[in-house]
Amino acid sequence: QGQVMESGGGLVQPGGSLRLACTASGFVFDVFSIGWFRRAPGKKHEALSCMRSQDDTRYYVDSMKGRITISIDNAKKRVFLEMRNVTSEDTAVYYCAVGHSLLCGQSDPDIRSYGSWGQGTQVTVSS
Repeated sequence: QGQVMESGGGLVQPGGSLRLACTASGFVFDVFSIGWFRRAPGKKHEALSCMRSQDDTRYYVDSMKGRITISIDNAKKRVFLEMRNVTSEDTAVYYCAVGHSLLCGQSDPDIRSYGSWGQGTQVTVSS
């Protein structure tokens, strides 16, 4: 059974940037899709972005385009999410999830399709 772990959360000042990392380990397959999601207090899970490990397929939800970047270090099976110009609206628990290699494509990542989730990392935007 594979494990997924997020890191990089913490306190960020408004207008600043953050970089989160997602590490996938123990999976028997070498290729996968990684999805990034978040859940703000009192709100439902929100999809942010996804990427396929085997090629450069990347997807960003419309509301995040231009403000986030997803990237991968295949050798270490780590996927990064960078977010710029953060506001208090970005305060949330950020999750990454691993799923089938073809999951990430032309539409918003579906939380129901990703089977392996991390515990989440808290990001708080505050001065």
